[in-house]
Amino acid sequence: MKICITGGTGFVGSSLVAFFVEQGHQIVIFSRNPKKKSDKGKIRTVSYDQLESEINGSDVVVNLAGENLFDQRWTDSVKSSILQSRVKTTRSVVQAVSKAENKPKLLISASAVGYYGDRGEEELTESSGAGSDFLAGVCVQWEEEAKKVHTEAPGVRLVLPRIGIVLEKNGGALQKMLTPFSLFVGGPLGDGKQYFPWVHMKDICGGFNFVIKNHKINGPLNFTSPNPVTMKVFAQKLGSSMGRPSLFSVPEFALKMLVGEAASALTASQRSIPGELLENGYEFSFYDLESALKDILK
Repeated sequence: MKICITGGTGFVGSSLVAFFVEQGHQIVIFSRNPKKKSDKGKIRTVSYDQLESEINGSDVVVNLAGENLFDQRWTDSVKSSILQSRVKTTRSVVQAVSKAENKPKLLISASAVGYYGDRGEEELTESSGAGSDFLAGVCVQWEEEAKKVHTEAPGVRLVLPRIGIVLEKNGGALQKMLTPFSLFVGGPLGDGKQYFPWVHMKDICGGFNFVIKNHKINGPLNFTSPNPVTMKVFAQKLGSSMGRPSLFSVPEFALKMLVGEAASALTASQRSIPGELLENGYEFSFYDLESALKDILK
């Protein structure tokens, strides 16, 4: 298959590209600086100017583009960039799909569990409503833009993965937590009571592959482990896996001093359950946190 990917050089995108290549697919990555990327075998890197021509005749489009949430403090301009980087790219992708003579069969347009906001101990399924904070609003607008494919390109299947906290050693949240734990100063963020909707990177790749192959799957899907844990438990399990204690919690006021309003995203509780994936028969490679951390840290 020919798979087109926006955000293909990011944390999740890079792993997906490697996985898809192993599966034998032809990959096209859209980049703002394509000349800096060298093409390798089944991977081509092209400009966003080629969005329409490359999507025409492709089989699957994966839309992962969006500015990093935690690169800088959330000023009004940064918040606008976080939103627009997702909405504008998604709009461009949907328009390219609608104009294609040979349309892709499937658009997978990313979202996040931030859609639900801070929900405490409530179990969150795909039918749960949206939250009311900034990130929830971003996710709602992100998804609404993708849903326009239903009217602009009828017949193209749409899947909206609400992605949780992806665990992998060489990036993401886990990488940032490894250093303090290695120095014996690791611990939970906030009060530790918030649920941490983790998922192993291998289940992100496996889940995307499952969605591509199962043509009946549509709409939002929670891409998180079936067994979310609290931040306190996560920190304890991580410390245990590294042979380190989990003693030094970072209170929310200290997080706010470090990252400002973004602290609310780090301490929000999302007890999300991947109901649709489970009901459709997806078998997770990592159901429990201990085995996931053992695999990543081996």
